[in-house]
Amino acid sequence: MTKKRWAVAILLVSMLFVSACGSKQQGASWDEIKKKGELVIGVDDTFVPMGFKDDSGKLVGFDIDLASDVTKQMGVKAKFQPIDWSMKESELKNGTIDVIWNGYTVTDARKKSVDFSDYYLTNEQVLVVNPDNGINTFADMKGKTLGAQEGSSGEELLENNPEMLKDYIKDNEAVLFPTFTEGFLDLKAGRIDGLLIDKVFADYYIAKQADMKGLVIIPSEFENENFAIGVRKGDSELLKVINDGLAKSTETGTAQKISQKWFGDNRIIINR
Repeated sequence: MTKKRWAVAILLVSMLFVSACGSKQQGASWDEIKKKGELVIGVDDTFVPMGFKDDSGKLVGFDIDLASDVTKQMGVKAKFQPIDWSMKESELKNGTIDVIWNGYTVTDARKKSVDFSDYYLTNEQVLVVNPDNGINTFADMKGKTLGAQEGSSGEELLENNPEMLKDYIKDNEAVLFPTFTEGFLDLKAGRIDGLLIDKVFADYYIAKQADMKGLVIIPSEFENENFAIGVRKGDSELLKVINDGLAKSTETGTAQKISQKWFGDNRIIINR
């Protein structure tokens, strides 16, 4: 009986150990990142102009340039890892990536899953429509079909404001797309009536895509948003190093030059 009791006790302790290990977030610490010499950055490689593939297949964009300079200030290299944007927090928690950095909007819901760096850019959610469908305000979307990207701050906005937005969505349900580019194609083809999207994306994409010119951007009716870098909860040392890197990039003027390159003006803000 004594042997059986010991066996049961050992089994219970083993199960508790495995459970504790399984619940712990995986991922490299700053010391490990520094040792390997690279920071693995999760990106949505379709999000213009923040991070996207150009005609040659090269990953480019505002966040790509900014991350490259900030990691240089940190003393490591940036390794960009395209991910399914709707799974970004899971990828971070599982250790597939070290940070989320690609037009990543700060929200209360996301603060429960990640810790955020200092804010470095402002953004807003706008409505994009075809010019001939009579939609001039968000209220004109009543009874019409609205699209958004899966996992985007726009989708989260819809989820958090059901009463405010219920009249803007046909059947109280938005059409969700894996990428904004797919949403634009459906908008242009008339399969949806409006697309809720980040202003930085809408401005750049409509200006650069010849077949999208003529689409109308309806100004936001919501509060401005902030972009920041997301790290694993409690990863305070890495967060401090990233914030220091952002500050140095701003002090040298490189961040402002990157903003000028992609937006035509300086939009850099560094604050909490």
